Amino acid sequence: MKTFCGRANPATGALDWVEESEEYDYHQEIARSCYADMLHDHDRNEKYYQGIRAAVSRVKARGEKVIVLDIGTGTGLLSMMAVTAGADYCYAVEVFQPMAAAALQIVERNGFADKIKIINKHSTEVTVGLDGDMQTRANVLITELFDTELIGEGALPSYEHAHLNLVQEGCEAVPHRATVYAQLVESEQLWSWAQLQPVEVDGRKLLPPPAVGGCAGAHSVCDIQLSQVPPDRFTPLGPRCTMFSVEFSKPVSSAPQSHSSRFTAQSSGRAQVVLSWWDIDMDPSGSIMCSMAPSWTYPDPGSSPWRDHWMQSVYFLPVERKVVKGEELSLTVNHDDYSLWYSIQTVRNESTKLMPCCVCQAHLVWTRPRFGELNDRRRTQSYVNALRSVVKAESVCLGVSDGSLLPVFAHMLGAKKVLLFNCVWSLFAKVGGVQILGIRPDQLSSTDLDGEQISVLMGEPYFSTSLLPWHSLFFWYCRTSLARLLAPDATILPCSATLNMVAVEFRDLWRIRAPCGTCEGFDVGPMDEMKSLDFHESREAEPHPLWEYPCRALTQSKAVMNFDFLQCVPAQPISSKGSIPLIRRGRCHGVALWMDYQLNDDITVSMGLTKPVSDEGVCEWSLHRKQGVYFFRSPWEGSGDEGASISYTFTFEPSIGDIKMDFTVDSSN
Repeated sequence: MKTFCGRANPATGALDWVEESEEYDYHQEIARSCYADMLHDHDRNEKYYQGIRAAVSRVKARGEKVIVLDIGTGTGLLSMMAVTAGADYCYAVEVFQPMAAAALQIVERNGFADKIKIINKHSTEVTVGLDGDMQTRANVLITELFDTELIGEGALPSYEHAHLNLVQEGCEAVPHRATVYAQLVESEQLWSWAQLQPVEVDGRKLLPPPAVGGCAGAHSVCDIQLSQVPPDRFTPLGPRCTMFSVEFSKPVSSAPQSHSSRFTAQSSGRAQVVLSWWDIDMDPSGSIMCSMAPSWTYPDPGSSPWRDHWMQSVYFLPVERKVVKGEELSLTVNHDDYSLWYSIQTVRNESTKLMPCCVCQAHLVWTRPRFGELNDRRRTQSYVNALRSVVKAESVCLGVSDGSLLPVFAHMLGAKKVLLFNCVWSLFAKVGGVQILGIRPDQLSSTDLDGEQISVLMGEPYFSTSLLPWHSLFFWYCRTSLARLLAPDATILPCSATLNMVAVEFRDLWRIRAPCGTCEGFDVGPMDEMKSLDFHESREAEPHPLWEYPCRALTQSKAVMNFDFLQCVPAQPISSKGSIPLIRRGRCHGVALWMDYQLNDDITVSMGLTKPVSDEGVCEWSLHRKQGVYFFRSPWEGSGDEGASISYTFTFEPSIGDIKMDFTVDSSN
């Protein structure tokens, strides 16, 4: 049996369904999961171990045998902790078959096969009885069912079912309790990810269409490393509020609920965004606590644990509203069995329990960073300046991007005719002078242009199907298919692009690819030995928003490939080889990759570094685009003065529009 997987095809701008082996799905699930990150999360593991020891001791103190149910066991780590702590028997449930198989190997390797039973089922399918999966109900419930939003992985329904069917009344649960916190803030940076702001072009203000400006947006959570949003990027309008708690040792309900917290506004401003996180108490006393709070809530921010499997949440209010210092407000969180959403109101007004819903389509098509990109005034000005230099009264302009404002800018700058492809969705479909083409670029004919030629071909470029930075080279393919319709002196904007690289040492992100080895005294080597972690896509570059993941450059940044949009896409592959010296001491975990676009001879827009690398190697990355990261299989340790360098080979394959790459570290020693 074969598996078909969607892959971005930069040559067509679409998702191609590629046939892979039947093992593809779960190899990729493991290779790109957070299992390694969780195993490297010492704070999480240590707190779980402490909580498990305490729960086992409480049951033993009652003179009972300790029967453990571990839901979502993953590698079996928590089950092994329970047996080591004195549990008599453990039922470890894991629905994902490859991980269940890995857990079985790990349990056997550590000598616990006689006390831990791996059950490869969803917990709601587990049976209890003489012929069941479990001989008897458990009196200790251990779970790790949480995501950044706490309940997004179906924790509430799973707990609800477990209490009804799988555990004894009055069981001990680890964790014992979860508590959700929230804070109302004003933040220009964060709010720019939610709503399209007015744009000024040559003194004229372009307002978002009413359908967009009045849209409540998408209800889905925005999960980010909130520690990387410094406190000077937002203004707290109220205190950090305790919104609600769930005790897992008692029956849990998955029914929709609403919780409110009243407070006095501590600052005047615009209520726009709710920052949210949670913590878990591993025992009833609250003495063993694992917190997801961002680093800036800690007295010593450097002491906060890093994790990528659990981050923090950003929720955007349906509409912003003015808040006056001293005003009495009520912050309300509603949740169903999988999602949370927030609203703010005065204490006199009743809160709404309706989930926000996008009606303008923009919030369904554009990502949050894409909203931020469109709201970036400096970036917008770069495009406007470039367009101003080429758009004339007689210009025929064609836009090639998804949901771009460039055609609207060209119209405002006085172009005679402006057209754009309705590749995904046209935001300003009713703007006069802009014609929407409901066809693909390769289908455009002279008739569609009324016999005229294109004098300005423009793009950002941005395409919703793009995953890696170079996938936006689809713009080049569009330019090639339109070559027959271009005027001899046509302007191509951008005129070229460069692929850039820099070798980096990550502060934390390396953990998601690092071997696990021994975790809290248990051998989890079978995770490292799984061929999934060496599967072909795990050896390719992968997209990451590097502004969330601090890194230090160990080399200078370097342009390694150039793409000339003034020419058509070549028929033959393009290759680039070279080397770049390692000039700073550190552990080289891999390379970061991004694209820069040259709009004209004077203006360049970067999708990666926003300023040159500092003398210390500090990198500042664009907030709007994901960069590519190629992780080395093993990090390289260097002093920065031994003459080491990284050799690279890049090959652009025109037939598929993708870039293949290879790196080696060369040392003179």
